[in-house]
Amino acid sequence: MPTTHLACFTEFSQPTAHLKIPAEFTYPFAYQANPLAKLAAQELQQKLPHFHPENSTNQGRMYGVLVVKSPEGKLGYLTAISGNIDTKTDKNSDIAFVPNIVDGFASDEKQQQIHQHVNQINHEIAALENSAKYQYATQLLHAEKQCADVQIVKRQQTNIDNKVMRKELRRQLQLAEAQNTLSAEHIKQQSIELSRQSVFDKKALAELKTYWQQRIEIAQANYDTLHQQLSGLKKRRRQLSHKLQKWLFEQYQLLNAKGETKDVLTLFKGTVIPKPPAGSGDCAAPKLLQYAFLHQFTPICMAEFWWGNAPKSEVRKHLQFYPACQGKCLPILNHMLEGLTVEKNPLLENPAADLPLPIVYQDEHIVVVNKPSGLLSVPGKTIQDSVYQRIIEQNPDATGHLILHRLDMATSGLLVLALSTRAHKHIQKQFISKVVQKRYVALIDGVIEQQQGEITLPLTLDFYDRPRQMVCVETGKPAHTKWQKLAEEHGQTRLLLYPITGRTHQLRVHCAHAEGLNTPIVGDDLYGTPDDRLKLHAQRLSFLHPISQQRMTFEVEPDF
Repeated sequence: MPTTHLACFTEFSQPTAHLKIPAEFTYPFAYQANPLAKLAAQELQQKLPHFHPENSTNQGRMYGVLVVKSPEGKLGYLTAISGNIDTKTDKNSDIAFVPNIVDGFASDEKQQQIHQHVNQINHEIAALENSAKYQYATQLLHAEKQCADVQIVKRQQTNIDNKVMRKELRRQLQLAEAQNTLSAEHIKQQSIELSRQSVFDKKALAELKTYWQQRIEIAQANYDTLHQQLSGLKKRRRQLSHKLQKWLFEQYQLLNAKGETKDVLTLFKGTVIPKPPAGSGDCAAPKLLQYAFLHQFTPICMAEFWWGNAPKSEVRKHLQFYPACQGKCLPILNHMLEGLTVEKNPLLENPAADLPLPIVYQDEHIVVVNKPSGLLSVPGKTIQDSVYQRIIEQNPDATGHLILHRLDMATSGLLVLALSTRAHKHIQKQFISKVVQKRYVALIDGVIEQQQGEITLPLTLDFYDRPRQMVCVETGKPAHTKWQKLAEEHGQTRLLLYPITGRTHQLRVHCAHAEGLNTPIVGDDLYGTPDDRLKLHAQRLSFLHPISQQRMTFEVEPDF
């Protein structure tokens, strides 16, 4: 562990005199890495192969660098691993990573005892779940229910078949009675026998149900005894874990540039996620700033990058820079950056304020526009300027909901809006029934060999890092994209993309994800590398006119 303020400080090994020191600190949630931060990252990356081999089968990690001035005025940087440093490899690294803000429960004997108790409960839970008696009780209950279902269904079908047969026999008896081919006494006896069979079938089914109900109740009681024991252990573990987590978050006394401290629980109180997610305070950025403030370093700029294999769900690329996560870090960094002069949040600025909104087609029912990159489709929380706002101002007599579909702020291209309730209802049905046809042009940041293909990765919101989407087989919604290669251009590839479904960020994630094309769209600041714009354009839009029912097809080529 570091013992002096310089223990984690690294001076640049390369010249920096030609690099300008920024006047404002990095806005951590949307940035392009400053040249000084890039240089610090490069120097760290030169050391990482010995610590974290690129071809390691382990999952990759996020690393962070914070360019600082030491109390003595020297320029250098601090480095951090995102996540809790708890392995022998991490702690014995030759790289002087800043330490955890809180080193688990090592500092408190009482909490250590609770932690040990939780571990003991974990062992008890595992032992019970894997025990022969619990496995047998679980399997027996399942088998009894399964056998009961099979035999009861079989008996019910027998009763149905018998009922059909009795109905036919009664019909024949009625016919014989009408034709006087059987004696009245014989017909009477046969009818009584059929009624007796009906009663027998009903009784047999009832007895079978009672028999299996009793067997299942015995198996259920045996299972419940063990399951209640298991539930009690899990409840106790949950209570102790909550107590530990609360204590732990209270230990995160986070500093800001003013020297003020607040704990994690206080910082999350009243936010969108009032209960801090596990690991809050363990990301690279908070650890770097905490160390800097504790040891009187002056923060200059920062950057975080991914190293190694991509995770299954999120889009992460080796060596690529990423912003801090919103879910865990936003409340924390909002506090820690107080007292620093920080870059403006670019997400609060309207890059399309001076851009025109070309009208491609308009009549009294619909309007088709070519949305520029940077303009919102609908008003946002802080920016009202949008396609909706401009069209409603130009068409004050429009009725109903104008918006039928949307494009991401960074995506350009064709949008159709309805100017009447009737038109909206008609075209909305076309979207639902997939009568509307859409085609996009994208420039992706790499060369792919295939000529065409399909991607079916299910998508869901990354709850702790909105608005990012991630791939999730369990909870994701189906997402389907077809694609076709057009050309290779200077190490990049131009594609046609056909979204069969319309999930948020579908085309962007399907291009960038390791199980998709594994190549992000050029200029994608969420899933790739920022550029002058996102090279994604809604190039073709086709639908039936809501009144004439004639198919209308519009095409506008991209400006890239």
